[in-house]
Amino acid sequence: MLEEIGSYDAKTKLPEILRRVEAGESFTITNRGKPVADIVPSSTGSRLKAKAAIENILASKKHLVSNKTLEELKNEGRK
Repeated sequence: MLEEIGSYDAKTKLPEILRRVEAGESFTITNRGKPVADIVPSSTGSRLKAKAAIENILASKKHLVSNKTLEELKNEGRK
């Protein structure tokens, strides 16, 4: 359930509310007791993190190591 906050409090405490939304909380803004808007965390941040993770995975696949290099590294590790 979303925490309700009056429009006046939302206006005066906006920076605090935004920090809390960034941390994952959600709010319903009311005007004279009637809900008028919901403030919820943006899904854009999640999508950007997922996109970056995919790009990192694809970039790591491009870095191929030859069998010879792998054998050398394996033998070096046994010393």
